[in-house]
Amino acid sequence: MFGYIRPFRPELRVREWDAYRGVYCGICKVLGDRYGFRARAMLTYDCVFYAMLLLSLTPQKCAFEKKRCVVNPLKPCFFCKADEAAGAALSQAAALCVLLAVQKLRDDRKDRGKGRWRARLLLPFAKRPYRKAKADYPWMEDAAARAMQAQEKAEQTPGSSLDACADPSAHMLGEVFAHASGEDEAAPLTRVLYQTGYFLGRWVYLMDAADDLEKDLESGDFNPFVRDFSLTSASPPEALDKARLSANGSLNLTLSQLIAAMQLLELSEFSSILWNILDLGLPQMQRQSLFKDAEKETEP
Repeated sequence: MFGYIRPFRPELRVREWDAYRGVYCGICKVLGDRYGFRARAMLTYDCVFYAMLLLSLTPQKCAFEKKRCVVNPLKPCFFCKADEAAGAALSQAAALCVLLAVQKLRDDRKDRGKGRWRARLLLPFAKRPYRKAKADYPWMEDAAARAMQAQEKAEQTPGSSLDACADPSAHMLGEVFAHASGEDEAAPLTRVLYQTGYFLGRWVYLMDAADDLEKDLESGDFNPFVRDFSLTSASPPEALDKARLSANGSLNLTLSQLIAAMQLLELSEFSSILWNILDLGLPQMQRQSLFKDAEKETEP
């Protein structure tokens, strides 16, 4: 997960934004307490969505308290308390941050771009948090590791489709979300949560690939849109625009399937924030990443 799953702040009420920041800061605190100060850097908006979804599946309320920010002691923050009601959700979200961050660094280490040097530098510092997160949630680490292996295989297989490339990430997040039901695989809630996680994971993979289009084209790293449209460094801007339009169509279709799955869930406390993210936040990320040049031209 890469930080794409975020709310559209202009449409959030003040108390909703405070609640969102409270969950964000709550996960940050758990990361520091459980995995060390450096692990706080692994926190992403994506895992905040995961925590808020878990919290919204129960009737219990998240208690907030006002404290000083550990990273910036001069800044007072509202924290979602990791008590009995919210502790499990915040802890799972913190572990997911660590596990996915390490898998992303391992993937970047294999690339030819500039990110490989950053990954090689940071990976040694991530070993201890990774071991702890793996011990805390072995089922989650197993899902992430299997997805990493399947992803590498799909991207190295000649002629693999866009669906085949996106499927490992989608399936991994589907497994993680489905685990929250606490029921067997055939249970309706498990199936709906799996579909929600699956299409969200697929959206993130496609979004990341579309966002990295020019970077991967320059470095020569794998990108399904570069391959499918036979793009090269000499390709005209029109060819890149065509690839972006195709990516936007795939993202819109995936988002519609994600929304359809979410509509089957009975959400409580943070439902308005979650729907803000799906209805406004994700489309805004698509516009910013795929059509940033067009947006600049329309600005007054």
